[in-house]
Amino acid sequence: MKSVNEKVNGKLPEFGMLVLNRQLETICQTGFACDPEIRRALLERFKEKGAERGMIALEGEPELIASYRTSADAVVFLIQPVKGGSTLFEFVSSVDFAQAVFDYFLNNPYESMVVVDDQARIQFIPPVHEKFFGIKRGEAIGKHVTEVIENTNLHEVVQTGKAEIGKLQEMGGVTRVVARIPLLENGKVLGALGRVMFKGPETVLELSSEVAKLRSEVEFYRNELSGLKRRSYGLEKMVGNSDAIRQLKADILKVAPLYVPVLIVGESGTGKELAAHAIHALSPRNENPMVFVNAAALPSGLVESELFGYEAGAFTGAEKKGRKGKFELADQSSLFFDEIGDMPPEIQVKLLRVLQDGIFERVGGDRARHSDFRLICATNRNFQEMISNGEFRLDLYYRISGVTIHMPSLRERPEDIPDLVQSFLVAFAERHRTSVKRVDRRVYDYLKELPWPGNVRQLLHEVEKAAIFCDGPEITLQNFRPIPEGFGEKPAPVTVAARPTGKIQDAIDDMEQAMIRDAMLKHGGNKKKVAEELGISRAYLYKKLGMAG
Repeated sequence: MKSVNEKVNGKLPEFGMLVLNRQLETICQTGFACDPEIRRALLERFKEKGAERGMIALEGEPELIASYRTSADAVVFLIQPVKGGSTLFEFVSSVDFAQAVFDYFLNNPYESMVVVDDQARIQFIPPVHEKFFGIKRGEAIGKHVTEVIENTNLHEVVQTGKAEIGKLQEMGGVTRVVARIPLLENGKVLGALGRVMFKGPETVLELSSEVAKLRSEVEFYRNELSGLKRRSYGLEKMVGNSDAIRQLKADILKVAPLYVPVLIVGESGTGKELAAHAIHALSPRNENPMVFVNAAALPSGLVESELFGYEAGAFTGAEKKGRKGKFELADQSSLFFDEIGDMPPEIQVKLLRVLQDGIFERVGGDRARHSDFRLICATNRNFQEMISNGEFRLDLYYRISGVTIHMPSLRERPEDIPDLVQSFLVAFAERHRTSVKRVDRRVYDYLKELPWPGNVRQLLHEVEKAAIFCDGPEITLQNFRPIPEGFGEKPAPVTVAARPTGKIQDAIDDMEQAMIRDAMLKHGGNKKKVAEELGISRAYLYKKLGMAG
C-alpha cells in the first residue's frame, strides 16, 4: 500500500479502476489499481471465480471491495475502500456469490426496494415499480418521493430518522406490507430505504383480501363488544319490582336450566328478546353465543341456505368452502327465533324435522348432520286465531311451545314506571356523557295514566325525547309535550244500562263491551286497531269478543 500512497502524492486514494483486455493485459489503471499487489490479488481471485461479473474482497489497510464485469473486449474492475470491520466487507469476503445476492435485492419483484436521499428525492427505483406506477425508465429519479409513490411515508422517515416496520400501505387499490428504514452515518440521516415485503401478484391480492377480511372481522367484534358493554342480558336488566315482573323472573329461573323449548309471548315492546337472552345466560349453554333468527325477515328463496347452510359449489355465488347455517351455528347453544308467528307457511314445513330431532342436510349435500340446540321462540301474535285460520301449523306450534312465558304489558305493571324511567335516564346519561336528570314527581303520575300501546320500548323513546328537550336539571311535564297521538285521550262517554244485580263488576263489564262495540264500528272490525285504541292486548280483546258472542 505504500507504493500506492507515493503515486497519489502521499494521500490514500478514494477510488480505483483497472481495465484489462481479454488476455488480462493491463489497458488502464487508476487509484488503488496502481498498486501491483492489488492488481495481482484481483487477477488471482478473478481467475478463481471465472464468472462474468462478481465482487471481490481484498484484505489489507484499508480493506477493499472490487466489483467487476466482463465484456467481449475487456474486463473492468471498480475498487473502493471500506471501513475496518465493515459488515459489507465480511459479507463479500464470505459469500462467493455476493453479486447474485445484491442483484436479488435490487431486482427481485417480490421484495422491491426504493431509495431516497436526505431530501426525500428518489435515487433508485426498480423497473418493476416503474412499470407498476406507469412511468418511463429513469423518469422518477430526482423527484420527491410523494410525487411518485402513493401514500408513502419515506419523507417522514427521512425527517425523523425513525424506522417504520411492518406498516400497511395502499397502492394501486391493494394493501401492501412495507418497511421504511432510515440510512444513517455518524448519526446523520443520509436518506431512507423502502421495501415492499410482499409484492407478488397472487400474494398481494391474497394479502389485500385477508387484510380486508380481518378489518371487517375486527370491526364486527368491536361492535359486538360495544353492544355487550351497553347491555347485559341477565335478570338484573329486567327493571321493576311489580308482582308481574317478579313472577316473570321466577318463571325464567325455573325454565332456563331445562332443555325444553320455550315460547315467549307478549305485545310488541315488552322485552321478549331480553327474556330470551336471560334464559340463555342462565342455561348450561351460556358459554356459546346465542344464535338469532328473525323469522319474519327470512326470504323464501334463501331460507334453506340461511337455516341449513350449503356445501361448496351448491349454487352460483356460493362460498368456495361452503357455509354453516343457523342450526349448525347453534350447536351446543341456543337458537332464538324472533317473530316466529310471522313466518310464512312454506317455511314452517321445512322446520318440522329439524325441530323434532335436530337432523338436517346442507343445501347441495347428501350427508345428514345433527345440531344439539335449545330452541327459544318469541311472538306477539295470537296463535289460536292463526291456527284456526290456517296461518300457522298446529304440529309446529306444539314443537315450539314446550313452555310458554308471558311478557306482561306496561299497563299490567304501571308501578314499575318510576324504576324504568330512572334506568333509562342513567343509560342516556352514560351514552351521551351527561349528568343524570332528576324527575318531577308529577311526571310519574302522568305516565302511569297513559295506555302505552308500545309498552316499555315506547316509554324508553318518550323518556329519551324528554331528556333531550329538557334544558334544566329536572324533567317536568312540559318536556313530554306535545303528547303523542292517542296518549291520554278519553273515550266518549258511554251510557251503561244498570243491571238488576247492581254489582260494580257487572257495570264495568257492560262498559267494556260498549267501548269495544264502538271501537269495532269505528275501525271497521280491525281488531289490531281496536286493541291499540283501547290499550288492551289482542288476546284480551278476543276474550271479550268471545264473551259478547
